[in-house]
Amino acid sequence: MDFIETVKSAGIVGAGGAGFPTHVKLNAKAEYFIINAAECEPLIETDKFICRKYADEMIDAVVQTAAHLQAQKIVIAIKAIYKAEIESLQAAIKRAGAKIEICGMPAFYPAGDEQTMVQFVTGRSVPERGLPLQVGAVVDNVGTMLNLHYAMKGQPVCDKFLSVVGEVKETTMLRVPLGTSVVECINQAGPLLEWGEYAIIMGGPMMGKVVVGDDIKNTVVTKTTGNIIVLPKNHYLISRALKPIEGIRHMAKSSCIQCRFCTDMCPRYQTGHKILPHMVMRNFWRENSITDDEEFVRCFGSALNCCDCGVCEMFACPMNLSPRKANGYFKVKLRERGLDMPKNQEPHALPTINHKRIATSRLVARLGLNKYYGRHAHDEFIEYTPKSVFVPFSQHIGKPAQPVVKAGDKVEKGQLIAAAAEGALSTNIHTGFAGVVKSVDAKGAVISSEGRK
Repeated sequence: MDFIETVKSAGIVGAGGAGFPTHVKLNAKAEYFIINAAECEPLIETDKFICRKYADEMIDAVVQTAAHLQAQKIVIAIKAIYKAEIESLQAAIKRAGAKIEICGMPAFYPAGDEQTMVQFVTGRSVPERGLPLQVGAVVDNVGTMLNLHYAMKGQPVCDKFLSVVGEVKETTMLRVPLGTSVVECINQAGPLLEWGEYAIIMGGPMMGKVVVGDDIKNTVVTKTTGNIIVLPKNHYLISRALKPIEGIRHMAKSSCIQCRFCTDMCPRYQTGHKILPHMVMRNFWRENSITDDEEFVRCFGSALNCCDCGVCEMFACPMNLSPRKANGYFKVKLRERGLDMPKNQEPHALPTINHKRIATSRLVARLGLNKYYGRHAHDEFIEYTPKSVFVPFSQHIGKPAQPVVKAGDKVEKGQLIAAAAEGALSTNIHTGFAGVVKSVDAKGAVISSEGRK
């Protein structure tokens, strides 16, 4: 089996982002192969843990992947303050005799954003709504590389490393089968709040998904889960995330002072993209009166270039408004009206880019997370196996995988339970849990250890 088929068969997707199928991304040649070890958002511990604990495995995969890409330059981009992680990586690189550069980045947000990282490492700005490959680069996360290492040894993606942080007794690293309940993960870390008193963020505090109430019970670990933040349900980040869009519209009309901080601080704007959240906020209130398509695009079209990093609303805006949510709203409205905006294919970073970066420590203070910042995970992890799992068939960008098992089937760890949809962007799904399939539908499979002999 060749390299791409091995990656495809193992069901590897981007472990640190939206879950783009890796076999598609790596089916290319590139000048740069950049490994994202920057752990973009505060409080997430997973990538740092992998760099310390599994550096040799990661470097093995990096070397193989770079050879496939025919990359002339191999760069691990990591924040310079991660001293222990850098030492571990340097030792592994030396043992492998590999020609890999370590690029120490300042501790800023969003250092781990793919396009921000490409610009920092190469000096090239990725075209609007484009891919790093368009400027000769491929970027992959360290967790993706660890999965690729195991894939080369015949082991598919069927479990996940993740950190549990926040209102828990101790910041904890777990390795669990895909489909494990997040409530069980939180219980392993020792929650300091009773059920009903906490909400969670799946991912980081800036771009993670806020989950509240009984929805927490229905949330499970997937291939892209890297972190669970446990917070009091009345925390600022939780209440802010739940603001309705109509409330945001009225606040924009009454409170936006057109200071342009949201635009000037935007990482995409600083890399040369046309994104003007201040313009979106200025015109938000009169959306329904704009009938001319050209005017609609002029007012709201730049929202298409938003990467949802949240800098505009969580750090830049002095009026506590929500330009990111407004951008997300207009992305949908533009699609509904069949409208687009021309893409700048040759953007250039602004001279101010180095002066507009947000120090992670300042961001943490602004988000009200100082209480949890600096509580790092140990090098040991808890390997937890639940009594049952629900394995979703959509853990990636693209079409859901199609089930290949039925209720009553016995399955083993690592077994394929849903195959990538034919002729579409999709990926295989395997189970990390040996048991009996209790039920299957288009959304996923419930697998239990009960009844297995």
